[in-house]
Amino acid sequence: MADAPVYNKTTTTNQHNSSSAKFFDVPNEHLDVKRAAIKAVEVVLSFIAFICEEVIQTCVSCGALYFFEFVSCTVFLFCLLLLFLLATTFHKKVGITCWSQIDFVFTLLAAVFFLIASIVFAAHNEGTDLEKTAIAFGFLSAFVFLIDFGLIMRKGNPFKKSQETPNERTNQDGPEKEHLNTADNENV
Repeated sequence: MADAPVYNKTTTTNQHNSSSAKFFDVPNEHLDVKRAAIKAVEVVLSFIAFICEEVIQTCVSCGALYFFEFVSCTVFLFCLLLLFLLATTFHKKVGITCWSQIDFVFTLLAAVFFLIASIVFAAHNEGTDLEKTAIAFGFLSAFVFLIDFGLIMRKGNPFKKSQETPNERTNQDGPEKEHLNTADNENV
């Protein structure tokens, strides 16, 4: 009995072959199927708003148009990146652990900036059909981002931390029942 190892091998080789590896990882701890679909709609709507704005040939008050262009393009690219990272296994590889907070802040800022950009562009445009279409998609994008923000808030504020410490969570069942193998215990 004295030759028995104190420590057993605790790690095993990964038996998983590459053909069964999942690239898309929805649902996961950060994104469920409903929110993934909403994120995809956000990408499409912000892209359409950007394209509608891009094909406008002339402007009287170009500042409003340029602000709308900046917001729609930026939101489209960041939303596409966030959806790609959260819907695939890449979110596990980039070393970021605060995805819920990033999603919370991005979704809120996207809704607010799309709303502001759409209001400003609606107030300062020539009234062409393309401008009206871009503005409509801007407001629609803001609305979808607000819905997404509401779904995030239903889960709870991601910035609130649990008051429980890790030791309190692991020791809820009381003290360990099994003793370590030591020289003193082998003689008992």
